[in-house]
Amino acid sequence: MEILKEINGKISTCMLEDSDTILSLYQSARDLQTQKGMVVWPVFKKDLIENEITEQRQWKLVIEDTIACNWAITFSDKEIWGEKDKDDAIYIHRITTNPIFRGNRYIDRIVNWAKEYAGQKGKQFVRLDTLGNNTRVIEHYTSAGFKFLGMFELTDTSNLPGHYQVEPNCCLFEIDLTNVFSSPSESLY
Repeated sequence: MEILKEINGKISTCMLEDSDTILSLYQSARDLQTQKGMVVWPVFKKDLIENEITEQRQWKLVIEDTIACNWAITFSDKEIWGEKDKDDAIYIHRITTNPIFRGNRYIDRIVNWAKEYAGQKGKQFVRLDTLGNNTRVIEHYTSAGFKFLGMFELTDTSNLPGHYQVEPNCCLFEIDLTNVFSSPSESLY
């Protein structure tokens, strides 16, 4: 399902043949996280990625036949969002950028896509999280339009990937689409 086209790339769901590239991008992200002293993602299994692709929850921005960045989405995230999770949001996870495309602020493209996609799905919020008190990441997401809701300690991380057990302090971010669409001139459609 293609959502957004632009001259310098297009956003679409990933295909099964993208799984090795996605795993490679995750490794590049882990290398960068290690280099910067951040919380490091675990190695994700190929069958997890393939399942997300089959469920149309893995997305990519492709520029000149190369995946510039990719991310996963969910429609529920109770382990992280608790009582705020009321089937009214899309949740973005594991944004990763191909090293040759870093520094191009693709977060802005992802946010515009996410607002449009969430609106099409009848969702009120676009949400994401990050672990630890990383002020640069907080600034990055807020500059892209997310409201920083604060840092919260996760109480039960047993069903979450391994990096949530290492760092239970989680920063939460959201965009409320009722505020985005409050003026007709701001509509994304």
